Amino acid sequence: MVRPGLVVAGAVLMAVVCIVVIPMQQAAPDFRGRQVSPVASAPVPATGTEFRETRWFELAPEGWDPYQQLRQARQGLTGLSDADPRAVDLLKRMREIWNNAPINAKLDGAAVRIPGYVVPLDEARRGLTEFLLVPYFGACIHTPPPPSNQIIHVRLQAPVRGVRAMDPVWVSGSLHAQRSDSSMGMSSYAMSGVAVERYEPPSR
Repeated sequence: MVRPGLVVAGAVLMAVVCIVVIPMQQAAPDFRGRQVSPVASAPVPATGTEFRETRWFELAPEGWDPYQQLRQARQGLTGLSDADPRAVDLLKRMREIWNNAPINAKLDGAAVRIPGYVVPLDEARRGLTEFLLVPYFGACIHTPPPPSNQIIHVRLQAPVRGVRAMDPVWVSGSLHAQRSDSSMGMSSYAMSGVAVERYEPPSR
């Protein structure tokens, strides 16, 4: 019988080998420049606050490349086997780099409205109150977490019902530079969420 742990370990090592062998490109998040029609599931309170529409690439400092150090680290590392300790070390270095990703200090304290996918952290009968917001489908659930500056830890002022894992939403609130580690990944930003709005794909 094959142990599940060995299967997971093998998959992780294979992912590292792919990172080493396959040229890495900085993929644009799903939401960057995407045209969508928001459908409110919770109205934005009339607080007088103007929420600035923000995209994920703005959360990182200008010119920051999450793959630069990895490209340098993988130089000369080709044809690694799953059991090669260099592959394990590369995965560890990648995670350290991404967990300590730099933030955009200009957004610390900003009132923003940003789209993303929901990764629930605290869900009760009264609704969702706490979750991670991530830029692409499957992050932290089906795939490893993205860099920490591409994860927002959201705490809602009021619970929202009907929002499930990986639902695409807009979130409005006050963004702060605050590192937080959860079972789903490390985040560099926290948000006091005022409102959550659903995404509805545009008609074609």
